[in-house]
Amino acid sequence: MAAVLAEGPSAVLSHRSAAALWGLRGAAHGRIDVTVPKARRSRAGLQVRQALLAADEVTIVGAMPVTTPPRTLLDLAGVVGRRALERAVDEAEVLRLADELSLADLLVRHPGRRGVSAIRRLLEAGRIGAGVTRSELEERFLVFLQSGGLPLPEVNAALSLAGGWIEADCLWRSQRVIVELDGYASHGTRSAFERDRARDRMLQAAGWRVLRVTWRQLHEQPGAIAAELGTLLSSPRAPRCGQFAT
Repeated sequence: MAAVLAEGPSAVLSHRSAAALWGLRGAAHGRIDVTVPKARRSRAGLQVRQALLAADEVTIVGAMPVTTPPRTLLDLAGVVGRRALERAVDEAEVLRLADELSLADLLVRHPGRRGVSAIRRLLEAGRIGAGVTRSELEERFLVFLQSGGLPLPEVNAALSLAGGWIEADCLWRSQRVIVELDGYASHGTRSAFERDRARDRMLQAAGWRVLRVTWRQLHEQPGAIAAELGTLLSSPRAPRCGQFAT
């Protein structure tokens, strides 16, 4: 931290060092990466880089000014190879490193920056969901429903379950169908995985049919999702546990 602060109040931890701070394994390289608005000479143990960072590309972690996760991944794309970048992107998903400013937004903002082409290739291949916020995934899913002629659901709907209340991402109440939108990093940990499955089990026991959809699936398999959801919405609703369909 002292090395960053020594470069002045506008200095920000960035690139590999920011990736290491965010917990993206294998990104650090021994020296401290710092980005400043005006060119300065690097010195022993410190790599100084020049760039004008917008306010929404910087945050504070434990009093340390650091580039946001999406900006960190963009910077990282310019200094590491493809495999290291893919590992960093995957780790960002597992750690739920989201931000309102997505990687796609940064590509538009910095079209000529080094690393942009590598990020764009990952986006086009459906490898990235780490910069996707919940609202972005919801918006894309609703557009997907409209373009496919599927009925629109209640969004973020409150539902009574097992004596309490839960929030369903997308709910078709009369058909007893729920779609849970598993965003770029929101369900990657073991505890989240177990919690989601326990909730799905309770919903199914209560007669709800649950379909989970990820950003990658929506990008890569829209036809399959449309067919599966269409079947659920057009078929008779499932009976509750212990009941028989009539």
